[in-house]
Amino acid sequence: MARIAVVYQSGKGHTNVLADAVLKGVRQLPEVSGEIFEITGKDVHAGRFKNQEVMEALDASDAIIFGCATYMGSASAIFKAFLEAAFLPYWLEQRWKDKIAAGFTNSASQNGDKLSTLFQLVVFAMQMGMIWVGVSDLPGNNWSGGARSDLNRLGTWVGAMGQSNADEDAPSIGDIDTAERLGRRVALICRRFRDGVSFETERMDEAGFRKQNLSRRAVS
Repeated sequence: MARIAVVYQSGKGHTNVLADAVLKGVRQLPEVSGEIFEITGKDVHAGRFKNQEVMEALDASDAIIFGCATYMGSASAIFKAFLEAAFLPYWLEQRWKDKIAAGFTNSASQNGDKLSTLFQLVVFAMQMGMIWVGVSDLPGNNWSGGARSDLNRLGTWVGAMGQSNADEDAPSIGDIDTAERLGRRVALICRRFRDGVSFETERMDEAGFRKQNLSRRAVS
């Protein structure tokens, strides 16, 4: 059975919503187990992250999906401390080499330079020798009939992005569902990579994708 871990940091709960959605997507597949771990400040002492239980669980996983809030155009300091903690022994011994990886982030601004955070997660995964999986959906909300409920409404492919207004408790349903679809995609690829379970790649043209997003609006 493929084991997938979702590890994340959330300041006010918005990124937590995305993490739960990613985990939901992971758990949609049989023969795949999903676990979730929150990185918090209580495990950071003098700037150093230390939680051996979390690190050992990640080490035992076949895939790790990383997520954190974007602050000032960068990954949060708490999450960076966690990433740095992987240096010894996991980087030095290439312990996470060939694990599947993916990422997600959230900010209050429409842009917020979230791509910078995702790039930091990608570079970390590459340094660890991991295999990165991105978002595969066409862009939503890029035409006059678009809406916040659209899948991939922020037009992101490196990883899933969420945008939550400062006076709201969660990102849009479009962002949440996009994160869920990323979790499912990672599970499909991880299961194939680990156990050889094939799957049929979902493909859709732009007209079909816009129609799908319009139909989502009708039931949301």
